[in-house]
Amino acid sequence: MRNYTQSYSTVRTNSPTFSRASCGMGSRVQLLAYAYYRLSREEAQKSESTSISNQKKIVEAYCHQYGITILKSFVDDGWSGGNFERPGFQEMMRALESGKANVVITKDLSRLGRDMRESSYYAEQFFPENQIRYIAIADNFDSETENVMAPFQFAMNEVYLRDGSRKIKDVLKMKRQRGEYCACAPYGYMKHPQTKDVLVPNEDTAPVVQRIFERAAAGDSCIKIATDLSAEGIMPPLKYRALCRDNFTPEGAARASDIWNHTTVKRILKNRVYLGDTILGKSKKVSVKSKKKVPVPKQDWTITEGTHEPLVDVDTFEKAQTNIGKASRDYRQYDHVRKSIFGGIAVCSKCGYSLCSSGTVHKGEREKYWFLSCNHTKKHLANPCTGVNIRYADICEIVRNDLNSLIGLTDEEIDVLVQSVIANENSRMNLADKKAQIEQAKARLKTIDRMITKMYMDNAEGKISDDRLARVLPDLEKEASALEAKIAELDVDDPADEIQENYERFFALAKQYTYIETLDRNTLVTFIDRIEVGEKILPEGYEKMPRKNASYQQSIRIFYKFIGEIVNEPVREMTAAGLKATETAETPSTGGV
Repeated sequence: MRNYTQSYSTVRTNSPTFSRASCGMGSRVQLLAYAYYRLSREEAQKSESTSISNQKKIVEAYCHQYGITILKSFVDDGWSGGNFERPGFQEMMRALESGKANVVITKDLSRLGRDMRESSYYAEQFFPENQIRYIAIADNFDSETENVMAPFQFAMNEVYLRDGSRKIKDVLKMKRQRGEYCACAPYGYMKHPQTKDVLVPNEDTAPVVQRIFERAAAGDSCIKIATDLSAEGIMPPLKYRALCRDNFTPEGAARASDIWNHTTVKRILKNRVYLGDTILGKSKKVSVKSKKKVPVPKQDWTITEGTHEPLVDVDTFEKAQTNIGKASRDYRQYDHVRKSIFGGIAVCSKCGYSLCSSGTVHKGEREKYWFLSCNHTKKHLANPCTGVNIRYADICEIVRNDLNSLIGLTDEEIDVLVQSVIANENSRMNLADKKAQIEQAKARLKTIDRMITKMYMDNAEGKISDDRLARVLPDLEKEASALEAKIAELDVDDPADEIQENYERFFALAKQYTYIETLDRNTLVTFIDRIEVGEKILPEGYEKMPRKNASYQQSIRIFYKFIGEIVNEPVREMTAAGLKATETAETPSTGGV
């Protein structure tokens, strides 16, 4: 939002009930308003008094009475007050940038929103700072006057939001327990025209689902099924929703692909809804104010069997489950295929993708020309990776040497290493300073509690007026909330015990080995979480990989189980011919964190 340069002069009043002269009839600046109307689905079901049409009548009558000109109206019908990404509201905010309007008006504060923090920000900070007058008619709120009761009004609107969220959760829980399907109908089904809580087969898409299960039960892979469906021009689920069922925006519909993805096929095959069972509650929102959803443990799902007509029988469903993945060709069965032990462990440090085996054969030599490379290199990508590859024999030797250097440490050397890690972690966290800040914040919190208690007592005795109490309390509560958040952020445990315990766990494993002669997959997954391989840093003046024994640098970061990274300098000196000779098992690389 740009800085507004428009200014105007009106007469201050004690409420939005101001004189005609102060609103443009004879004043120097005419008041030009954007009217905003909002209605949630829950409110629409309860009362006509909050309807969009009723809001318009109240706002238009008010503007007519006080000479305010409505330039444009913005509407969000069916949107919750806790969501400020509403299309109508966002359109109004963009329109305000033009500077044409100097007033925003709503029927009441709850129409602006029910999130206490966001609503208060717009009404009491954003609009006034940008020379925009905000009026909420029914709540007697005018941003140009002192609004003593505003904090309580914002708080009550949020209470309504939270209470509504709780009631909705209770209703959904009850419906789930009864086996009613209170979610979007999955591909192959649609909601019953009358009840809306029962699934019935969709005659357009149910045959496609049945065909997917039959082919999977017969042994076809998900990739082959997806390829054939795409070749026949059958719309995938998202495209079907966009064009035939749900109200997608043109932009959203355009993004829906015409190509079936094998993951979509696999998701259909694993869904028990096609057996006639209702499975709900797989995810939940983090909080009433957050859009983010987190998965719910499987034991907490709500599963009700036999709630609707199945599309497949149990035998076909079970055969399909058994065959998922079996039709994929396993190239590792062939002796000539290079079999990397680093799958899922060695990753590109730039993009995070797993490194894949690559290479060629020259004069019968295979190991020498075997590399692990990042395949995230296509030119159409926004930020493709280049130069992220490493000779397979080199990464094996680096990891083997590092592990042997750790296995060979004495108890005294391990203790020195642990104490060094603890010291570095304490320095990084600055524990002494954080403890001092926590004590200071806790002391201030106690002071605020005493102040609030005394103010309530003085108010009860008539020493402090209700208005003064209402003005001061919100600031103290705000400061207290900020202090509590600060304490929560700073209040971290001393890491020494945890570090000590993690290193003991790691070296308990290490002591089971004396020396690693050949690195294998089992040893790798026992000790290492991941290995990050960086881009090659070529010598100055080189644009391509140097030949023969010219050196280059490359970052190889090893993250061990329990203890993480313990290499101080992850950049290694390499050569085009292979790992530099100085990188040996007798040269430990565990110089501390």
